[in-house]
Amino acid sequence: MTNRCPWAGPDPIYLAYHDTEWGVPEHDGRALWEKLVLDGFQAGLAWITILRKRDNFRAAFEGFDPHRIAEWGEPEVTRLLADPGIIRHRGKIEATIRNARAWQEIEARQGFANFLWNYVDGQPLQPRYATQAEVPPETPLSAQVSKDLKKAGFRFCGPTIVYAFMEACGLVNDHLTGCHCHERIAAMPGPRTGQQTRSPASSG
Repeated sequence: MTNRCPWAGPDPIYLAYHDTEWGVPEHDGRALWEKLVLDGFQAGLAWITILRKRDNFRAAFEGFDPHRIAEWGEPEVTRLLADPGIIRHRGKIEATIRNARAWQEIEARQGFANFLWNYVDGQPLQPRYATQAEVPPETPLSAQVSKDLKKAGFRFCGPTIVYAFMEACGLVNDHLTGCHCHERIAAMPGPRTGQQTRSPASSG
């Protein structure tokens, strides 16, 4: 029997996400932005709901290209509000457009991946929790990141959303120590080993 974090399953989509994506250090600025946007859409919902609709989201949001989404306005909001394949929430859709513009500013200034990974000095945090009860819903660090993101213009990025985002994108390894993924994820480096930390679309 494979030991996993207790939140994973039983849906095969959820199991695959846990085993192959969750906690893997993400170094690409655009991919990090996509995940933060999706975590914002999750607010008030179960993550499995977002996973089941993720392909629909990617199609509706043109591959989550922030440069394109930053140019959107009311016509695109109206289109998305009529799309049954996504979460139809005006506030979250409008926040995505605003977040794309905020992402552009950070990406141009320092790189969005660098901005985030600097909070952990370029290497994933390794708290080594043994039980799910030990895992906090948020931390002082996630509160600080949330505050700074909001100051930069982001919305739907409270401390709990940000901590879930940090876990998912590997800034913190919250696979439980008994999970079969824990040691494999722990051995993965952060971006300060020569990997690309700026989104290719913005580095020309």
